[in-house]
This record gives sequence, structure tokens and C-alpha cells, in this order.
Amino acid sequence: MKPSTLIFYAIEETMKTYRKLSSKEIKKTISDITVDQALVLQMINDKHLTQTEIADLIFKDYASMTRIIALMIKKDYLIKRTNERDRRVSVFDITKKGDIVLKQLTPIIEKNRKKALCGLTTEDLHNLKETLNKINQNCKK
Repeated sequence: MKPSTLIFYAIEETMKTYRKLSSKEIKKTISDITVDQALVLQMINDKHLTQTEIADLIFKDYASMTRIIALMIKKDYLIKRTNERDRRVSVFDITKKGDIVLKQLTPIIEKNRKKALCGLTTEDLHNLKETLNKINQNCKK
């Protein structure tokens, strides 16, 4: 069986196509941020997470996450400080520049999602999510 006929190929192709769309649309407004960096800003804005927690949520290994964070600090999107209760843990705060970018990102992300999901019903989305959850659970057994 050809890999391109498998559902996993379709899932991967869909995610890569969506990331390309997202990257292209983000670059139109904010030239120096990647999709992964945008995700990190959103995660930190929603709740203060550790670097490891963020890496897990965006499916990145720890070394990649370290590079992403370092670039974001260099670009003045984030500030890194040590957690007062546990000195082994870093805490990240969004800078003024990062906050401005985050506000610019929100409508772009909403537009991208709307475009990607155009023509899908609530039932379609529910069924897709259920199916993907079943595959995910099967893989975890």
C-alpha cells in the first residue's frame, strides 16, 4: 500500500498545508515570527507554563523549545526569569512588543482557522475529532 493512500499521510499533509497557510498569513503582518513562536506566545499568554509544558503542548522536543525561547527573548517577545519558589524552573513573561504582536496575531489566527474549516459542519468537526481521538487512544494502548 502506498503511503499516500493512508489516513496518516492525509493527516500529516493537512497539518503541513495548514502550517504553510498560517506562516504565509502571519508573515504578511509580522515578518519576524514563526508559527511555533506564535503558539508559544499564545500558551504563555493563556497561562504561565514551564518550558517543558509548552514543548509538550506544541509537540516539540526540549532542545527545539530551548532554541525557540532563546530566539523569542532575542527578538524581545519574552523575558525569562527564575521562579522564586523553585530556582530550577524558568518563568516567562510577555514583553510589550510581544503583547502587541499577540494582539495582531489573534485576528490572523481566527481568519486562518475559519478558512481551513470552511464548509465543515459542526457535526463534521465533532466526527473528525472523535475519530482522531480514537486513533490517538489506540496508539496509547
